Amino acid sequence: MALSLWRSALYLAVICSPAVGGLEVGSGPDCGCSSLNRESSEGKHPGCESAADKYSAAANGNPTDLQEHDMLSKMVMLQGGWFLMGTDDPGIPQDGEGPQRRVWLDPFNIEEHEVTNLQFQRFSNKTGYITECYMICSEFKNGLSGHGLVCCWRCSLVVTSERSRLETTRGSRGQHFANLWQGDFPNHNTAEDGYSKASPVMSFPANGFGLYDMVGNAWEWTADWWNVHHTRDETRNPKGPETGTDKVKKGGSYMCHKSYCYRYRCAARSQNTPDSSASNLGFRCAADPKL
Repeated sequence: MALSLWRSALYLAVICSPAVGGLEVGSGPDCGCSSLNRESSEGKHPGCESAADKYSAAANGNPTDLQEHDMLSKMVMLQGGWFLMGTDDPGIPQDGEGPQRRVWLDPFNIEEHEVTNLQFQRFSNKTGYITECYMICSEFKNGLSGHGLVCCWRCSLVVTSERSRLETTRGSRGQHFANLWQGDFPNHNTAEDGYSKASPVMSFPANGFGLYDMVGNAWEWTADWWNVHHTRDETRNPKGPETGTDKVKKGGSYMCHKSYCYRYRCAARSQNTPDSSASNLGFRCAADPKL
């Protein structure tokens, strides 16, 4: 597989979360849908040093101590084909969830889980890449080594929103198959699924394609610019608008609850500016199998 992230996905790798313990410092619970622009930060974040120590110790330690998915994610081959994108019964019409239309996708490869923080620091260590997080904190930060984040360095493109929709539609159903908010949002998360904040990747069963966390845990960036106006025309391998200000994100997160942010449905979508970051925002990568 060509390691061509530099051209298409690495601009997203400059982002890491300014959050400690799952919530942004000085803020209440927010699923990430109501605040689109991140204010600039100066100086060191209170949580930088301790989290940086965790990551550095793991990323620079003995590779034999790491699980395989901490070092190199598995790519899953999807055969593509026709599927139904969107819905004619939108839960949040202003997000452009409809209309339902037929979309064709060629075969493609996709990572089985979100890129993790530990994978990102290993990338940074090996390439010398200077992240925005480093410039703000002077050190890497945020969470545990298996949590999803916003980086990838070995594949050719970020998932499009069409691909994200196709992968989600064929997943499993059942109780606690995803990391979502239980209880009274935003006052109390009962954590009935075992997690009150972000969970390590692969903590929940995979869907029918063998993909983990396609719903919940962390929002996932897509390559598409945000647009809410769609036609019913059949399309093949659509790439979305050529320009825009916000990028589409899919899947919802551990802070999504039906009463507030019912965006963990297959047809649901949201947006954010490409320079935004949060403790519940990440992505996985896809690749053309011909590369």
